[in-house]
Amino acid sequence: MHVATLEATLDYAKKFSTYKDFYIKHNNLIFSKLGLGTFNKEPYKEENYLFHYIEGVKAAIKNGINFIDSASNYRYGQSEKEIGIALKELFDENAIKREELIICSKGGFIQLEYPFPENPYEWIEENIIEKKFATKDDIELDQHCMTADFIEWSCKKSLENMGIDSFDIYYLHNPEMQLLKLGKSKFLKRVESIFKKFEKMADQGLINYYGVATWNGFINDGTINELINLEDLVEIAKKVGGKDHRFKYIQSPFNMGKTSIYTLPTQYVKHEKCTLLQAAHRLGIGVISSSSLLQMNLFKKSIKPETGYLLDPNMILKNDIQLALQFVRSTPGIISSLFASKVPVHIKENLEITKIKASPRANYDLIYKV
Repeated sequence: MHVATLEATLDYAKKFSTYKDFYIKHNNLIFSKLGLGTFNKEPYKEENYLFHYIEGVKAAIKNGINFIDSASNYRYGQSEKEIGIALKELFDENAIKREELIICSKGGFIQLEYPFPENPYEWIEENIIEKKFATKDDIELDQHCMTADFIEWSCKKSLENMGIDSFDIYYLHNPEMQLLKLGKSKFLKRVESIFKKFEKMADQGLINYYGVATWNGFINDGTINELINLEDLVEIAKKVGGKDHRFKYIQSPFNMGKTSIYTLPTQYVKHEKCTLLQAAHRLGIGVISSSSLLQMNLFKKSIKPETGYLLDPNMILKNDIQLALQFVRSTPGIISSLFASKVPVHIKENLEITKIKASPRANYDLIYKV
């Protein structure tokens, strides 16, 4: 079982002595405060397969990022495969050790394949239903499946794609998609069966920790019937895994335009209403934020000069993308924040934020008032 270790991740961080407060310890691992994501929207578009993440992954790892995130359905498995190619090249060069990297993926969406199957419905029938990983009724909107056997199969396929034998974190992906269909009681029972499977997969060495990655699940106001209470999930983890359960992480979007995990009380812990970040802190769950740049939709207007000053008083950062990453990197309670980039020069530009410290808490909270 090759997974990240404290000693190796610490050795990795020490390679970058100028990075000051760019690394954080959690669960005896050292995380870079920015992680590289590999999501690209509209996966069915042909142009999504005319580029690759290989050089981007290599540039990120060589320049201070040791946290790599993907999912089985990102570009129908191509993102995972390209991470795998990049890792093999780095391992062959002795440029990095597996134990220095925190590698994550997700299961829940039906990944299909690229090149695309001529008939996706036949592919689903042959690869999922006939193999008894799920029934037709288990599949929502022809794209999402939440059975324990399917999730295990998906995890093994992702490991094969990446050419590794274990994930440091493996997430149940967007389970809120099935909450309305199943109803809360059946939904939580389904989560219980998957968490039980995750604990078994951890015992087998396929994963080290597991988590839940959502889009709306933890932060909507409850009006669209997709809200999940984190405390319910922790109680399930304790039930199936005991006090030493491996449910340790959640992932939720957060950026300058979508601040709900920090500002909106959507959760209850011991009957007290609180934000997602507060709930996670009280329950001992680590928070990874996604969509740090909101797929570049943050930059239709320039960031206010007052906000820029609060984030970077010495005016070292040169553009709004760097300021947006400085914002998420500075948020109290977030372990690491994901951004997607496939161009090495852009990754290096983004990592200019490591030359300055995170914005102090007093400055950070003022940002919400300007």
